[in-house]
Amino acid sequence: MEMLAGAPDASVALLAGAWNPPTRAHVELARAALGWARRAVFVLPRAFPHKPLEGAPFEQRVEWIRALAALDPRFGAAVSEGGLFLEMAREARALGAQRVFHVCGADAAARILGWDYGPLPPIDQQLEEYELLVAPRPLPFRPPERLRPRVHTLIVPASLDGISSTEVRRRIAAGEPWRHLVPEPLAASIGAACGA
Repeated sequence: MEMLAGAPDASVALLAGAWNPPTRAHVELARAALGWARRAVFVLPRAFPHKPLEGAPFEQRVEWIRALAALDPRFGAAVSEGGLFLEMAREARALGAQRVFHVCGADAAARILGWDYGPLPPIDQQLEEYELLVAPRPLPFRPPERLRPRVHTLIVPASLDGISSTEVRRRIAAGEPWRHLVPEPLAASIGAACGA
């Protein structure tokens, strides 16, 4: 993991994503995660396990997560070599993190817990190396009983419901209002990259 902004810390909350584009919801998730970890790090994987890189170029996304990191001194930005949560957690540990959280929505948590990891350790073993902070989307996530000590609910404002990168792109394409869904310091750059 290459830190682009901020320094490694003993406890980190990793917010991995495609960042196509970043939204206000991402920032609020990071702020909420600071209740669990000393640093919230926006992570852009070099490769994604479940989708190709489409839309904004990689370099543009790097600039966006750097800009997100500048919003709070407790934020950071990084590029990871691996795209799976286990790989990113191990990369963060190699930088000195002793406790690693991954921040995600309930939909992603369901995907993560049900994923076929092939030759990698099953999810029960993976959660010995990191913990999940799960934001309701829109309902709270209920993990299996055996995983509950490592899967925590992240409390976020209900007003974030419906804010997503997909919705930002849809609104831009349809000519609908969208700037209120993204961090203001990034709005001009997002508009230029997404054809607004």
